[in-house]
Amino acid sequence: MKYIVVLCDGMADLPCPELNGKTPMELARKPNMDALAKSGEVGLARTVPGGMSPGSDVANLSVMGYDPAVCYTGRSPLEAVGMGVDLADDDLALRCNLVTLSDEDDYNKKTMVDYSGGDISTREAARLISAVGQAFEGGEFQFYPGVSYRHCLVWRGYGGPDVGELTPPHDISGRVVGEYLGGGAAAPLIYMMRRSADILRDHPVNLARIKKGLHPANSIWLWGQGFRPRLDNFEEKTGLKGAAVSAVDLLSGIGKCAGMRVCKPEGATGYIDTRFDNKVRAVLDFFDSGVDYVYLHIEAPDECGHRGEALNKVRSIELIDERVIGPLLGGMGKFGHFRMLVLPDHPTPLVTGNHLADPVPYILYDSEFYVDSGVPSFTEATAAATGMLIDPGHELLGRMLEN
Repeated sequence: MKYIVVLCDGMADLPCPELNGKTPMELARKPNMDALAKSGEVGLARTVPGGMSPGSDVANLSVMGYDPAVCYTGRSPLEAVGMGVDLADDDLALRCNLVTLSDEDDYNKKTMVDYSGGDISTREAARLISAVGQAFEGGEFQFYPGVSYRHCLVWRGYGGPDVGELTPPHDISGRVVGEYLGGGAAAPLIYMMRRSADILRDHPVNLARIKKGLHPANSIWLWGQGFRPRLDNFEEKTGLKGAAVSAVDLLSGIGKCAGMRVCKPEGATGYIDTRFDNKVRAVLDFFDSGVDYVYLHIEAPDECGHRGEALNKVRSIELIDERVIGPLLGGMGKFGHFRMLVLPDHPTPLVTGNHLADPVPYILYDSEFYVDSGVPSFTEATAAATGMLIDPGHELLGRMLEN
């Protein structure tokens, strides 16, 4: 038996005025997902435990079979592990976004224009993170460049109190940032954020971007703090050899912490322009090599949701159906019996641009056990109408693996 999870990050949504009151899942043409829904189990899963923030970290841990209420220590340490950063027990890791802020002199009065720094390239971002690092490194702080706008700061040997709530930048798009700046133990972090705006304002990379009409990545934004995570080994937990395929360090980090093999395929961008074909090839190559379970993560719907790109979100779902689900169904035939789980980790509604903790729709398909589900298409509403709810969500893995 082979098992594959196709995780469509942020795919679930709310009715959107721009889409005539429909959700992207309702509007998208997705014949492969709809066919799976007609002959598989369809329902809802609560991937975010009550009281926890609906981040991709928490939700993906749930889908992978780990209880976030027990094992979650923060987002950034998972990403740091995915980037190959070695963390000691007392090292505090933080996500370091390169963002675009408006140009007021007073940092408190600036507005979060773009949480992704204008989709800055990885090459450009490396130069900017290097400039920030030169200003602050040499002691307890170390910066690590990542992909595009996503980077990491490690506060080595941090033994202080909780630094408090640091707001994800994608949650405050279009808002003035002053009220979201912490204090107390977070003061050194807020100082670096403020100082980075001075360092990056006239950096040659940003001056060139402005000349091209692009957003400058003119500040860092720190959030998602936590200490080194510890997850039970996936193979010891399930008896299955596991692997994870993703463009983002978060999922690579979860996979590594779980003892899985991981792959970031060439051309994987985390957006709608990603190389879907290379992701499919990586999945099938893992199965060819003897892996039993592959977790394929696709970021594109979530990015479109955060950006309010309604038509692109619809298109991202169509591309997943056409270039991922379809080819996987064709390619999995040579392995015999398989099960496929298709779902988002959390909703990312276009109307808010933020994550929700609402239960998400799922399809559980078995290649040798056909059922007439009575579900005509895979949407939030049709999944809710079945009355099936997996709560807590980390039990969904057991349902996928049960005989």
